[in-house]
Amino acid sequence: MNQPHSGDDEVSDIRLSCRNIWKVYGKNAGGYFQTAPDEPAALVERIRADGAIPAAANVSFDVRVGEIFVIMGLSGSGKSTVVRCLSRLVEPTHGRITLNGDDLLAQSPKEMIQIRRHKIGMVFQNFGLMPHLSVYDNIAFPLSLQGETRADIRAQVDKVIELVGLRGRENSYPHQLSGGQQQRVGIARSLAVDPDLWLLDEPFSALDPLIRRQMQDEFLRIQNDLRKSIVFITHDFLEALRVADRMMIMRGGQVVQTGTPAELITNPADDYVAEFTNDVPLARVLTAAEVIDKAARAADGLDRIAADMPVETLLPMLAEHPQGLMAERDGLALGVVTAQSVIAALARHAGRTEAATP
Repeated sequence: MNQPHSGDDEVSDIRLSCRNIWKVYGKNAGGYFQTAPDEPAALVERIRADGAIPAAANVSFDVRVGEIFVIMGLSGSGKSTVVRCLSRLVEPTHGRITLNGDDLLAQSPKEMIQIRRHKIGMVFQNFGLMPHLSVYDNIAFPLSLQGETRADIRAQVDKVIELVGLRGRENSYPHQLSGGQQQRVGIARSLAVDPDLWLLDEPFSALDPLIRRQMQDEFLRIQNDLRKSIVFITHDFLEALRVADRMMIMRGGQVVQTGTPAELITNPADDYVAEFTNDVPLARVLTAAEVIDKAARAADGLDRIAADMPVETLLPMLAEHPQGLMAERDGLALGVVTAQSVIAALARHAGRTEAATP
């Protein structure tokens, strides 16, 4: 996963910005926003009382350059509605969405088609492959819509086929591929246009658990190479923890909490978030930087480890280094991690989680 940004970078490297996005289904949905709207919670209640549906209600977030931003929630939480609003496959009722500083809601339908063809890549859980086209032609299809030359198409398709591990299957048809291979084709097709923003809506949920895990690994490998700005939708909290730099949990169309995986696990905003996080092993999400023994004095000769190393990886190393390990970031020593400090941190964070659970 990417490292969280800090300081001025949090403002300067925003790829996608969403502010106060609403999607209301019902008669005269836009009428709720023609005058100064109520407070969000009161407006949601008024919309529901009128028999309308606030599928997305006052949703705001940013996605940074190179960041994997996960939106998750149970079925009906509004997460898929939000991701479709980002590409205007679903038209937002109210709000503002900018990509690279450009207002997407101000674009004409023809302009949005071009933006989706050139700047936004999309992957959905049902793969969406064209059964009468080969792997090569499925991947080449969006490039042909852009009017690329045959040589340029060949070069780009070859590149992404290699990237997703489909070399040798170029002439196969979707029905000849496994579910994981079909999803690789969908990923390759979405990457062929080299999008600025990559939208993935439950991309692995239709796969069996073993293939799903493999595809998550492949996804992270691809992201490590490409550093795309990604909005990733899932209902699986463990999947979110594996891939997210930051994540946003939704319920009933509204945002409940946004933060890093460790922040959501150790400091859930309410009981709803705590229910997601309660059974997650903290060792998977806490890092060396979060389990430093602040009272320990650095000794000479300690082996050094990256500050973002997961505790799950760190624990076996501590068995071989009982004196501790030095956590560092960008060459700067942050502090000593010991077995005792890890145990204390896990107990401390687990206690916070339990306190938030009914």
